[in-house]
Amino acid sequence: MSDSGSRSCGCPGTPVARPESAAPAGLDRAIYRIENMDCPTEEALIRDKLSKLPEVGGLEFNLMQRTLAVRHSASSLTSVEQALASIGMRATRADAPAAQQDTLLAIAKMDCPTEEGLIRSKLVGMPGVTALNFNLVQRTLRISHAPDALPRVLAALQSLGFEADMREAAAADSAAPERSKAAWWPLAMSGIAAAAAEGLYWLHGGNHWTVIALAMVSIFTGGLPTYKKGWIALKNRNLNMNALMSIAVTGAMIIGHWPEAAMVMFLFALAEVIESKSLDRARNAIRGLMDLAPERATVLQPDGSWADIEARKVEIGSRVRLKPGERIALDGEVLEGRSTVNQAPITGESLPVEKAQGDPVFAGTINESGSFEFRVTAGAGQSTLARIIHAVEAAQGSCAPTQRFVDQFARLYTPIVFAVALAVAVFPPLMLGAPWLDWMYKALVLLVIACPCALVISTPVSIVSGLAAAARRGILIKGGVYLEEGHKLKSLALDKTGTITNGKPAQTDAIVWGGFDLDESRVLAASLAARSDHPVSQAVALAAQSDGVQVHDVSEFAALPGRGVRGRIDGTTYQLGNHRLIEELGVCSPELEARLTALEGQGKTVVMLVGTSGVQAMFAVADTVKESSRLAIAQLHELGIKTIMLTGDNSHTAQAIAGQVGIDRAQGNLLPDDKLREVERLLAEGKTGMVGDGINDAPALARADIGFAMGAAGSDTAIETADVALMDDDLRKIPTFVRLSRATASVLVQNIVLALGIKAIFLLLTFTGQATMWMAVFADMGASLLVVANGLRLLRK
Repeated sequence: MSDSGSRSCGCPGTPVARPESAAPAGLDRAIYRIENMDCPTEEALIRDKLSKLPEVGGLEFNLMQRTLAVRHSASSLTSVEQALASIGMRATRADAPAAQQDTLLAIAKMDCPTEEGLIRSKLVGMPGVTALNFNLVQRTLRISHAPDALPRVLAALQSLGFEADMREAAAADSAAPERSKAAWWPLAMSGIAAAAAEGLYWLHGGNHWTVIALAMVSIFTGGLPTYKKGWIALKNRNLNMNALMSIAVTGAMIIGHWPEAAMVMFLFALAEVIESKSLDRARNAIRGLMDLAPERATVLQPDGSWADIEARKVEIGSRVRLKPGERIALDGEVLEGRSTVNQAPITGESLPVEKAQGDPVFAGTINESGSFEFRVTAGAGQSTLARIIHAVEAAQGSCAPTQRFVDQFARLYTPIVFAVALAVAVFPPLMLGAPWLDWMYKALVLLVIACPCALVISTPVSIVSGLAAAARRGILIKGGVYLEEGHKLKSLALDKTGTITNGKPAQTDAIVWGGFDLDESRVLAASLAARSDHPVSQAVALAAQSDGVQVHDVSEFAALPGRGVRGRIDGTTYQLGNHRLIEELGVCSPELEARLTALEGQGKTVVMLVGTSGVQAMFAVADTVKESSRLAIAQLHELGIKTIMLTGDNSHTAQAIAGQVGIDRAQGNLLPDDKLREVERLLAEGKTGMVGDGINDAPALARADIGFAMGAAGSDTAIETADVALMDDDLRKIPTFVRLSRATASVLVQNIVLALGIKAIFLLLTFTGQATMWMAVFADMGASLLVVANGLRLLRK
């Protein structure tokens, strides 16, 4: 399933690397990093452009890594680079001789898409910078760069007003994002001065000098940070909300609207603080995951004493002691003792799980009743909880379809409205002789409305909230694209063993034959089965053991490959084997054949005990269905999703299991390639998911629009490569995922309609002369707060 993570930007089915064609031997290979190549639209554009160059012999695209490998016969790649530049692709050589470095920068003031956009526009295309990976939740930026490029990057960030601290990876793993801090006294002074200016304005009937003085105090106590950010944005030709607000307030002062300019700046600053606090709730969802694991653990020392030390310093293999009620600090394996552990923080399981010697335990889970000791199997930074946190953080920055639309819309919308505002300020007075001050005021109102903050912030907040809500329930979603696209699922293909069934055969029937005693037959069968390591024999032996059956000694024991086992018990030879064995022994009869056919038709495997007088008893074994599977399939059907079972087991078993749980269709005797072809056929009918837990499911999981990995807790491979990892074996989490995806899609639509609808209303009010600047800033920042609050509702889903 290692390919599944490559489907960047919501473009299903994109493989990790797609060779355009078999490249002729002898060609050189150059690798480019293309920052703005993130979906098949750009890939098709590049392919069309470069395939026309005679020196290009092959192309290999990797949308996940945003890289392009070019097979070529040219002595210089100038023509290739010029062709990429001509279609707007920002390409840098990723295989340049200079070694690439990764640097993690902590940027305290980078906490919303406005700052990210400003930094991105400054750093993209900078010589030596090959990749930027933003994490607004952690307020970090990971940069891939040439060794000599870092000083230029830090200088560029400083020129934008950002202080960046280099952070070690280990520190980043354990550090929680800083909480937003706001200096309330300047804001309070700004509000008081703005209100006083408004009151004196109406008292004096105009702009008395005290009104102007109070307005200036309000603007510069509350709005100085906005002016600083706005000036930096304008210097970098970036029309962000700070630039637009600075222009609007300055314009209002120029045309004499001092009280309104003060009130607008105060309201904007206040809304910024409130919005920042609201966004912290989304960050707190991730911080809550980080806080699950305690920072210290009680560890056995070489001298035999126990010491309380920092969890991040505990080495793998150390012995840790846990008391009742304590949280587990590290992943491990129980060495001694028994207890029940609440694993809900990791797997979402509602009931505690019994733990004994040999069982795994996970960091962040809660030891409830007993006391035990365990051996550490993973460091603090590599625990299952740590990998979940890393995955959620990485997923929040993924390019979801709605976010791409919003970002592209905002890039066009803001300059267009800015141009309209200029036209409104100039053309009516020049062309129609309208009053300058009236139309300049309307233009300033338009500038406030032009701020795209509500629209831009709506998607990432909703996506992060949805990802965190899913993680709390043991559903690890590897990108916003999968969270958003999940509501479109039409079909779901499911593996059988370990997905719908428990994956462990259990005895279902014990039938006496030929007048023999059942209890005696069970003793004989269990005695033979206990000596075999075959899963069917083990199921028979386990069933007898659980009923307290005492087995006999077996001599001359022998395995019969493909048939069963044989041995002597109390001087008599007995055999325990399958249908093929009794046919070879010549002890099969029409009555026995009919009973075997009936049992096998129910999806059961049958073994028979054969003595000197023929068949004495038969034992049916089947892989039992999970209790949650029937309910999960029913819920999927309620959601309108068609279910298909794909299994390597025989068709009888496949049909029997499908009938038990209510699956629409089942196919048996499938090899991995057969499962892949079936998934490809389903893809032609609509969005398709694939659920599996084994290596043989990997091709189908990778090809499906969304691959679901079952029981991923503790599994490095599943967590790192699955599109959606279900942290326990409960299939009911898939309907939960679909419902959450539908709720997320609904919230995204609501937020976009709300943000654009408010702007449309105020555009109309502006041209009819009914909108004022303070009303516009109230509406714009109010819309921002509304979409943030609406997105945060997903945390409760």
